[in-house]
Amino acid sequence: MLHPDTEVRFINKNIGHGVFATRLIPRGTAVWVMDRFDRVFREEEVRALEPVYQEILEKYCFRDRQGRWVFCWDNTRFINHSFHPTCITTPYGFEIAVRDILSGQEITNDYGFFNIIEPFDCLPEPGCPRTRVFPDDILRFAPEWDRQLAPAFAAFALVEQPLAGLIKPEFLDTLARIARGEVQPASIRTCYFDPAAAGQTDGQTHA
Repeated sequence: MLHPDTEVRFINKNIGHGVFATRLIPRGTAVWVMDRFDRVFREEEVRALEPVYQEILEKYCFRDRQGRWVFCWDNTRFINHSFHPTCITTPYGFEIAVRDILSGQEITNDYGFFNIIEPFDCLPEPGCPRTRVFPDDILRFAPEWDRQLAPAFAAFALVEQPLAGLIKPEFLDTLARIARGEVQPASIRTCYFDPAAAGQTDGQTHA
């Protein structure tokens, strides 16, 4: 489920739509939490579907650490890619704002978090040498993303959390222990899915 203080807006013909904050969403806020309405497909289920449905899933799904395809039921599927994302995924079933997201600012992810199937090219962004997203980006950029996540986790208990009721209690307990300095957060590397280790052969394009 997506944070309530968001809306979909049309950007332009090249980009299409995106998701924007309608009021300040502070750093440390859970911006999206996986909920019961999000549909999860196993690889074999996806491949058994008619091509028209496969195309929809390939465009809008991400893959979790087990290689399952997750189709978000709400406006989350309109969140665009950025090499300077406002939100980063976590090993705790939600995405968190890694900086203050101002009213009117676009909510973005780096699609390198999401176990994509094939590399794809992106428009260049100021201050970033990357122009392509790869399936193993989460392994290469985990140290940087973990660095950005650390202060966001520290702020989690200090800001309003409209979606906290959807986060699993055991994860909330872990987040509280992280905030108290009792444990270190799990690395985003743990969200990586290795198709070779799972015996899968990827051959579809994911956007």
